[in-house]
Amino acid sequence: MKKPLDSLAISLMVLVTFIMSQQQLLSKWAAADMSPTLQIGWRSLFAVLLIGGWVLLRGLHKSFVAGAFWPGLVAGVLFALEYLGLGEGLKYTTASHAVVFLYTAPIFAALGLHFTVTHERLSPLQWAGILLAFGGIAMAFLGTGSESRDGSQSASSWFGDLLCMLGGLAWGATTVLIRNSVLSHAPVMQTLVYQLAGACVILLSYGLFGAPLVVLSDAVLISLTIQTLVVSVAALLTWFWLLRNYQASRLGVLSFMTPLWGVALGVLLLDEPLEPGFAAGALLVLGGILLVSGSDWLKQRHQFKSQPPIPEKAV
Repeated sequence: MKKPLDSLAISLMVLVTFIMSQQQLLSKWAAADMSPTLQIGWRSLFAVLLIGGWVLLRGLHKSFVAGAFWPGLVAGVLFALEYLGLGEGLKYTTASHAVVFLYTAPIFAALGLHFTVTHERLSPLQWAGILLAFGGIAMAFLGTGSESRDGSQSASSWFGDLLCMLGGLAWGATTVLIRNSVLSHAPVMQTLVYQLAGACVILLSYGLFGAPLVVLSDAVLISLTIQTLVVSVAALLTWFWLLRNYQASRLGVLSFMTPLWGVALGVLLLDEPLEPGFAAGALLVLGGILLVSGSDWLKQRHQFKSQPPIPEKAV
């Protein structure tokens, strides 16, 4: 039985969400010397070699389920499309925008699961969250392209935002695929290997074919090292460990810290503009996702508060 959140889980979630928010920042930071898509392709290759080697060394492949090749192949393609949208989107928009639009994934996953999994039907509260999130997306798009702090035109654009949101759509589709295939019973490592393998093949092929001259600068080497060892290996493995041991609905609520970290750090470290329209829309998006993914937690909180106090026993 999975445990409710304790201080260890909360501390690890704060750390994991902080780390996961770095991938957009690092890719954007080193984009002048290597395209974000190519960075993600190389990090996926290094990560699949490290994780695949660990799986073989520990004999974890012996627990892999049979019949998972074709759904695994599709999962790898969707994973590549997710990061292709992110990588190409970062060419046109800011890291702050990218992390918000990428994390629309739970909305698309909830919609897909509503129509494919009987016990995943959306409640009225969740439908309200869907509407709130899409209203926020529209507002965030309208808030794109305003002037930056120095009066120049903002680097963000609706096209880059759209690409990142399509990446979120691919991420949501991956969740639906996993829940409706043999991958739902497969070890996490098996699915992760499929995803990383698909990403490295597709993104490296795309990035090497269309990339301009690559400069192996300090920024690129730092970005690839951190994204491989910290983001793609340490943070992901920690996240999967948390999913195995703690209630997923509670972890899902805390995962909303990732886009918050991403926006804050993009503004503070990369000096990205924070348009008022986008900020308001992003808050609506996050509020909608909270209602969709955290509805069970919110209901339990309400039921707990509405319960009458237990009378004390007479002495």
